[in-house]
Amino acid sequence: MRFRQRHRPAPDGENVLPLINVVFLLLVFFMVAGALERADLFEVTPPEAAVEAEPEDRQGLLLMAADGRLALGGAVVAEGDLAAAVQAWREANPDVTLKVKADAAAEALAVVGLLEDLRAAGVEQVVLLTTEAG
Repeated sequence: MRFRQRHRPAPDGENVLPLINVVFLLLVFFMVAGALERADLFEVTPPEAAVEAEPEDRQGLLLMAADGRLALGGAVVAEGDLAAAVQAWREANPDVTLKVKADAAAEALAVVGLLEDLRAAGVEQVVLLTTEAG
């Protein structure tokens, strides 16, 4: 008994169009999903620390740039208006710990002065954010 072998015509090429569509959809998804985190108002590089830091939480974040600019809760604050801004923030967020993210290039005396201003404004507990060394 003889069986005939069926010959299929060789395709010109694999149909890769659906694969390309999926790849581009994934690319667009990750580009949009990766940009959902709000960036700081100005670049701040925190100093390094030898201990492991807590994950950063945006709520209650006070930024201090190397040149002394301040931002609290996503708004730029003048140095003279810091006490009023902190008191307003504390009234709106009584249970949130204030986190200070100072630039590593900022002068230590300026950071200490900021912490003293926060204590004078009635802030009892402050977390100074750093990055892990190494």
